[in-house]
Amino acid sequence: MAPLPALDEIDLGNDAFVERIPHETFALLRREAPVWWYDWPGGRGFWCVTRHSDVVSVSRDTKTFSSAQGANLEDLDEEMMAARRSMLETDPPRHTRLRGLVGPPFTPRAVKAYELALRELTREILDRALPLGEFDFVEEIAKELPIRVLARLLGTPESDTDRLIDWGDRMIANTDPDYADVLHDSPASEAYRLVPFRSPAALELFEYGHALAAERRREPRDDLVSKLVHTEIDGERLTEREFDTMFLLLVVAGNETTRQAIAHGMLALVEHPDQWERLRGDPQLAWERGADEILRWSSPVLHFRRTATADTEIRGQPIAAGDKVVVWYVSANFDEEVFEAPERFDVGRSPNRHLTFGGGGPHYCLGAHLAKLEVQVLFDELLPRLAALEVTGPVERMRTNFTNAIKRMPVRVTARGAR
Repeated sequence: MAPLPALDEIDLGNDAFVERIPHETFALLRREAPVWWYDWPGGRGFWCVTRHSDVVSVSRDTKTFSSAQGANLEDLDEEMMAARRSMLETDPPRHTRLRGLVGPPFTPRAVKAYELALRELTREILDRALPLGEFDFVEEIAKELPIRVLARLLGTPESDTDRLIDWGDRMIANTDPDYADVLHDSPASEAYRLVPFRSPAALELFEYGHALAAERRREPRDDLVSKLVHTEIDGERLTEREFDTMFLLLVVAGNETTRQAIAHGMLALVEHPDQWERLRGDPQLAWERGADEILRWSSPVLHFRRTATADTEIRGQPIAAGDKVVVWYVSANFDEEVFEAPERFDVGRSPNRHLTFGGGGPHYCLGAHLAKLEVQVLFDELLPRLAALEVTGPVERMRTNFTNAIKRMPVRVTARGAR
């Protein structure tokens, strides 16, 4: 860790996360100000909640800490909220009904049945990538498995996966000039204030989704898009706007986060060769505990926001009705009160009560079981094939304070049995 900053020097803007996660900042907040007001330069300030137990408490109390005013930091007026509201920006009971609409493929029983297909996909990906010798790990391996699984669940052609990735990158990286068509904080973004992420890519994805929905209305299949267009909630089918935001949420959430867990997991093993050797000596460890440590360490989603519905308090700190309250999963996952030596990457860590998939409650990540299985299978198949993997150039990170995202990671691999 770098030296601890002073509280009045803390920066939680996008640029503070370009080089690495500022763990020293969160360590300071956990110790001295676990519920701390941040005067955010991008809009109204917010309360930072950084302790594991408080993140859990806020996440589970949807009556006091609502998602309906927005799940991200941006301040939304009524028109913007109505236009952009997805399942993430709803509370029970509406949230519960929307979640039930797409939930069946993500239950533990359903996910368990995917393992064979996941292994086949993973082997195809590795068979193509590893013989290249030198390549971008994110491009050739980390991004491939999640998006191809998602395509099968949605019912989209595999030939469209690159387009789905491109749309997702351009939206979630709306603060990174390498990806964004229009930067989120630029005046030009006002033209897109009514679409998610203020991104033109959202409109392109909506158009693609409309064509897919029209096909499923004519010829339903056993996929999520068919469920979205044919299933009724409270006696009504989803409106076009509700379909749009649900389809977009599935594309972004089902792709971006698991990709980052895989990329960070590989980087952590390279940077901690002793842990790689532990997995080499005990392959079952990666399955039983290693995947959870990769998920804790990577913390792909750094935070989510709630809004206080009434005057309340957290740890004795008064919170006013209408205040934004931001729960930092990346801080909770390194909380010294919960994790012994949290700064140590330990593939045998147990227990491992990480909050990578949220703090519990109704917004616990729908795809948690699938994401964990993808990480388990990927490393279960990859590590036995590798004699060595080295990073050959700069590991470039996305300019964002929302996701822990690696853009590029050039590597050189030596396969087992190769010279």
